[in-house]
Amino acid sequence: MKQKRHTAILDLIKKYEIVTQEDLASRLTAQGFQVTQATVSRDIKELKLTKIPGDSGVYKYAQPQQNAKAPNPQMLILSRSVVTVTVAQNIVVIKTHAGMAQAAAAVLDALALEEVVGTLAGDDTIFCVVCDNEAASKLTEKIKALL
Repeated sequence: MKQKRHTAILDLIKKYEIVTQEDLASRLTAQGFQVTQATVSRDIKELKLTKIPGDSGVYKYAQPQQNAKAPNPQMLILSRSVVTVTVAQNIVVIKTHAGMAQAAAAVLDALALEEVVGTLAGDDTIFCVVCDNEAASKLTEKIKALL
């Protein structure tokens, strides 16, 4: 039910200038949702809605926009630290700038790439262990694409 309500909220804020929680609650009620102000408040927080100036000059709820010019900080760490990516049978060897291997390995671990069995990072080198040579080639291509 919560997922349907969240979808309805996102639809409503796209169609209308929703200025208050009460306005949002009444529109949800009109669509058949039984909500309280507290529920709407939690939904707004979970959806990370913000207020932006509307067409009429009044602030309205909106979904935060991903700014294409602002890169993901994790990808920024990866792209600025990796120097080379090389396959060595079932190990992908990633060379980084000095002192950056552990940060880059943490980003790779956070990405949870399906090919990776485990990573080991030193000062300027990361070993990504994978199951076989084919997976190593696939992982190398994925990492290069991320850079």
